[in-house]
Parts: sequence; C-alpha cells; structure tokens
Amino acid sequence: MSPEHRRILLDTARQSIEYGVEHGRPWSVRADEYPEPLRAERATFVTLRQANRQLRGCIGTSLAARPLVEDVCRNAYSAAFMDPRFPALRADEVEGLQVQISVLTPLEDVPVESVTELLEAVRPGVDGLLVEDGPHRGTLLPSVWEALPEAPVFLRELWLKAGLTPGHWSEATRVYRYTAECFP
Repeated sequence: MSPEHRRILLDTARQSIEYGVEHGRPWSVRADEYPEPLRAERATFVTLRQANRQLRGCIGTSLAARPLVEDVCRNAYSAAFMDPRFPALRADEVEGLQVQISVLTPLEDVPVESVTELLEAVRPGVDGLLVEDGPHRGTLLPSVWEALPEAPVFLRELWLKAGLTPGHWSEATRVYRYTAECFP
C-alpha cells in the first residue's frame, strides 16, 4: 500500500470517528470517489488506543465483503462506538486517539488436527489466526504477538476469545491464518 493510500485510509478512519462523535451515527463514503486500490474488496481491522497506548476499541472483518475504504470507515466507527468491551467514545477522547489500520490478506486454511500440530504450523510474529468451532469464533491479529510472543500463550488467548476451553479440539475445529499490513 502506498504512503498516499495509507494516509487516505487513516484520514477516512479519523473522519468517521469525528463524524460519529458529532452526529451519533456512521459516516458513509462512496468508494467510487477513491483511487482504484482503495475500492478493492479487502477485510480490515481498526484498532484505537488512548495516548497511553491502552486499548480503546478494536473492530474488524476477517472476510472481504466491501471496498477497502468503506470497510475502514465502518470499522473505525464500530471500534469507537460499538466495541462491547468499552463505552462509546466521548468527544474529549478524540484528540489523543491513536488509530491503527490492519489490512488483512485472505484467510488460508491451516490443515491441522490438533493444538499440538497447530503449534508446529503457526508462524509467531507473522500469522494472525482465526479459530472456529460450531458457534464459537475468535481471531487475534498478527500485531498481538507483540504482547503475547509465546505461541502456547497466543493460542490460549485465542481459544478464550472464541469462548473455547484452552486446548479444546473437536472434529468441527477449523483454524485459518492470515497476515496483515498494519499502519501507521
């Protein structure tokens, strides 16, 4: 992604958040008004941090379903106002807010049949992982490796996020990997 495209996406995320604070509803963008690379269908996550680097919201999509610029716009609003872990962002929090965008690659099936095999297949510091088992689903972005650098701990937190008992494996368990371009 070019520096200019990154800047446009970061500006779009911030405008979406500011619009949400002012109007109490999502801002909407028209992808056809943006450069071609920003109109491609891509999955994204938007992570918000306070000035002290504390997480303030993180929402995204793991499957590409809309143009990149629209996905960023929607996920920025959702991270600011709809993350169930936090109250809606207040106007006085906007100024010091740090915005990070992760543009995901398509999901790739990881053909393993146990947590032990997954530990051997996972690429620490590189892979984001998504686990599914029946109604349970959770994902951790590649950037989470910074806080959880040990693969067993990373997988434990992934299972917990999905609402699964750590180490659980069934015939319905599926794991997918992806990488992400994160900025700024």
